Amino acid sequence: MPEAPDLEVIKEVLARRLVGRGVAQARVLRPTVLRSLAAQDFPADVAGRTLSGLSRRGKFLLLTLSNDRLLVINPMLTGALQLCTPKERVLKSTHLLMAFDDGQELRYLDDTQMGQVYYIAPDQLPRVPRYSEQGPDALSDRLTLFQFRAGLARYHGEVKGILTRGAVVSGIGNAYADEVLFAAGVSPFRKRRTLTEQELQRLHAAMGSVLPEAVAILRKRMGEVTHHKVRDFLQVHGKGGHPCPRCGATISQLNANQRITSYCRHCQPGMLIKN
Repeated sequence: MPEAPDLEVIKEVLARRLVGRGVAQARVLRPTVLRSLAAQDFPADVAGRTLSGLSRRGKFLLLTLSNDRLLVINPMLTGALQLCTPKERVLKSTHLLMAFDDGQELRYLDDTQMGQVYYIAPDQLPRVPRYSEQGPDALSDRLTLFQFRAGLARYHGEVKGILTRGAVVSGIGNAYADEVLFAAGVSPFRKRRTLTEQELQRLHAAMGSVLPEAVAILRKRMGEVTHHKVRDFLQVHGKGGHPCPRCGATISQLNANQRITSYCRHCQPGMLIKN
């Protein structure tokens, strides 16, 4: 799942390469992920428009097009954006593509068809599911400890589930929730009401360090290849069975509902108990 650090770097690459370019043509190869609310014929309506800007909110990427059009992309679990030339082989997972006037193509890929791509007018943005329900962005330096504490107070479940749902803070998914919790020394299974003030402070501080550091690493590692997921530098996520980088104990890993939770039982104490 692309999360805030991944999408932040993807946004920067696409802005650098595509802003100011005109859409020469578009093709819909697999229509299942596309919701065109602004026009019945997406390829005909988008052709001739200019990509004037890119922005990100949480795990949504917004492409602003001339004459009141937005392309809002929520990659969900397996979506990806490929920037390439027309000579590149079109992968089976390609759902739609836009060809620009300089010969570049932007393709949306999705193996499981879980992602969503909305073609809308700006006033239709509230109709995009989950977009308006997002909390403050995880990479924003304006997310204060007071806001974070107040947002968490509305929920009573396990802290990892709260961090990933997007209502308290947007942009954190499965992987970076594991990383933030590890950096803070908090078990992913701790109930929100059991967290101490010190642990809340550590969680808030961990978001402010782990996520920007990931962005800096991804800028170097991803380069211009926007559709490759780079996660091997993470401390614990996906590292089940490996030694903990902090204490050397074996990293534990649980698999459930197509998602994994990776953590160190020694550095993140807390029993796995269902209440």
